[in-house]
Amino acid sequence: MLIVLFVLASSTQLVSSQNNNFPIAKPNCTDRCGDISIPFPFGTTPECYQHYSFLVTCNYTVSNPPRLFYLKSIIEITDISLDGQIKLMQFVARDCYARNGTSISKNRPRITLPPYLTVNNTANKFTIVGCDAYALVSGRRLNRNYMTGCTAMCYSEGDLIEGSCMGVGCCQTPIPGNVSRFLVQVNSYSNYRDVWDFNNCGYGFVVEEKSFNFSTKNLKNLMNVERLPVVVDWAIGNGTCEDAAMNVTSYACVSSNSGCYKPENGYGYRCRCKEGYQGNPYLNDGCVDINECENETQHDCTNSEYCSNTVGSYMCSCPKGYFGNGRGIDGCKIASKKQDMKIAYVLIGVAFGISALLLAAILLYLELKRRSSKKKKQKYFLQNGGMLLQEKLSRREGSTDMVKVFSSSELEKATNAFHNSMIIGQGGFGTVYKGVLADNRTVAIKKSKRVDPAQIEQFINEVFVLSQINHRNVVRLLGCCLETDVPLLVYEFINNGTLSSHLHNQEKARFLDWEMRLRIAAETVGVLSYLHSAASTPIIHRDVKSDNILLDHTFTAKVADFGASKLVPLDQTQLMTIVQGTFGYLDPEYMQTHQLTEKSDVYSFGVVLLELVTGRRALSFDRPEEEKNLVNYFLSILKQDLLLEVLDDNIVGLENMEQISAVARVAEECLNVKGEDRPSMKEVAMELEGLIIGGKHSWVRNGDNEEEMESLLQKEKVLLNHFSNGDVNNSSTGYDTIIRDHVHMPMSGGR
Repeated sequence: MLIVLFVLASSTQLVSSQNNNFPIAKPNCTDRCGDISIPFPFGTTPECYQHYSFLVTCNYTVSNPPRLFYLKSIIEITDISLDGQIKLMQFVARDCYARNGTSISKNRPRITLPPYLTVNNTANKFTIVGCDAYALVSGRRLNRNYMTGCTAMCYSEGDLIEGSCMGVGCCQTPIPGNVSRFLVQVNSYSNYRDVWDFNNCGYGFVVEEKSFNFSTKNLKNLMNVERLPVVVDWAIGNGTCEDAAMNVTSYACVSSNSGCYKPENGYGYRCRCKEGYQGNPYLNDGCVDINECENETQHDCTNSEYCSNTVGSYMCSCPKGYFGNGRGIDGCKIASKKQDMKIAYVLIGVAFGISALLLAAILLYLELKRRSSKKKKQKYFLQNGGMLLQEKLSRREGSTDMVKVFSSSELEKATNAFHNSMIIGQGGFGTVYKGVLADNRTVAIKKSKRVDPAQIEQFINEVFVLSQINHRNVVRLLGCCLETDVPLLVYEFINNGTLSSHLHNQEKARFLDWEMRLRIAAETVGVLSYLHSAASTPIIHRDVKSDNILLDHTFTAKVADFGASKLVPLDQTQLMTIVQGTFGYLDPEYMQTHQLTEKSDVYSFGVVLLELVTGRRALSFDRPEEEKNLVNYFLSILKQDLLLEVLDDNIVGLENMEQISAVARVAEECLNVKGEDRPSMKEVAMELEGLIIGGKHSWVRNGDNEEEMESLLQKEKVLLNHFSNGDVNNSSTGYDTIIRDHVHMPMSGGR
């Protein structure tokens, strides 16, 4: 008799879900196929599943009852669990021979899982059965190849041990975690010539461990088994709980009584009902209250008759004449005599008197603290230029775009008193908090670590001007607070991270196709062109980089971080300043001359274009010497006409190579050593917009300036070598210049 156990019934959780009358699927969606439950996020039609990876097909023509299949394949599903697992029936690999050693049957089954699904590494085992066999399982995990194997040998049927899979006739070995696809192949050492009388086949398979128990009869009767169950883990998306919760529209844990957790295997996150609730956390109101009092195993009340169910929990009490918390064996005791009540009254009176004194002391302390806080706030308000800002705002009375001056109490309430759990970014220049204002707007609040008193007037002036920038692709400055020791800046909240975090993450970069990257580039350069040419007072950003380009939930670009920006008087085209910016993006001409112009932003944007087409960081100290600086490496590759070698694999395609090549040439023009040879930001914007609608280059030049590049980049190279032994990876949130790889170079007379 074949000792292979198949788990064909629904999991306990799903069966109970039916009995307890809570929904497991969306309204008007199929929630069962034969004996198998179909809980959301799985579904049989687009409106019933959360993502295509959760599509299942109920086939009513194959058998009665109907059978459930994954996607539109022939892989059968025998169970779906809201605990994050599904069971699939996977083919068995076999390798069989005739008596003369000729192969008569051989197959090598494989399985490739879509995004969000991985093979469970604790519930499954790689198994091989045979007396002259070795098997290999190979595939992909964490974007790398892997392989493992097992050998099974024996010389007679007497060698076999019932239920033992330790290498004699049967061998098992674990598989690693995060496996997204695998291939099983079985081979023989001597084509079973020495054991053909009782075994002429070897079998290999990944199987749920508890569904297979080795029997000596498996050497022959496994020939009749086509498939065995494999446990596969599923999850939502590929981000963390924290990242997912920031996007309310796509967050999957929609039940008000649910929570998010990270699975032990694979990517993404899962949802589960809170303690005291059961049901489907992926549905609105999907988690319902459990009545613990109906099941003695779910409560610890001394007497079940005195158990009272509450929402999400329960309460225990004692019968009349008894006292105690009503829990456990000794939860209720016989009440004391009436005389003891007098002592209780005395104790209550003493406690009341002490409480009244403590309350009076606390109220006095709070009043003194309030007065002290008010004086301190007034001091900070004047110190941080509050009067100057009020004067400027009064001149624009009636404008709907005015910057708002927040009170410190508003921002403390919005950030839960600047609690650490609200931090979304921090670095050398300050900390950025997530906050929710009284009108339910989500904002980002930047709290600097230090401020130069001599620069307060300039700070107020720049805040006032930047608050008037009203562009859909700019992270808008909503206001500030001047009642704290350092000014607080309040920005609109962008919830999808930075362009850098998507480009330089293998999983996220796959979702940034070329059309999306070109659009992001066009939106970014449109903002910079607006700042240079269309703003009432021209503004040079001075720190253009992928970390300062945020993406919202629709992947629309939002330019951020105006902490280093400079206002350019209308009668000037350049400013003498200290050199400030980020290594890898700094204009070499600006580094050498200390003269800041609009063309400095053009150079930095050229580096961003390189990141978009190559997927590489501006600086990569873990790469070979010639590849550390992206600009130098890219220009040398372009000179050798080897553009394809450096392009990001995620965007390469015949249909977009012409556009990619054109953008590469635009980047080359932006990276000219001399600012006068670079196009203006407006020209770059027109060029990229032209590419989007099918236009061609109008101004790209083919000058040879490699010698000038080499000489003028020497200063940057010396600085880079100084930091090459350290970690200079960006850690900016995009809301302000709070990263470690910023550089400030002093100059004579600069401020």
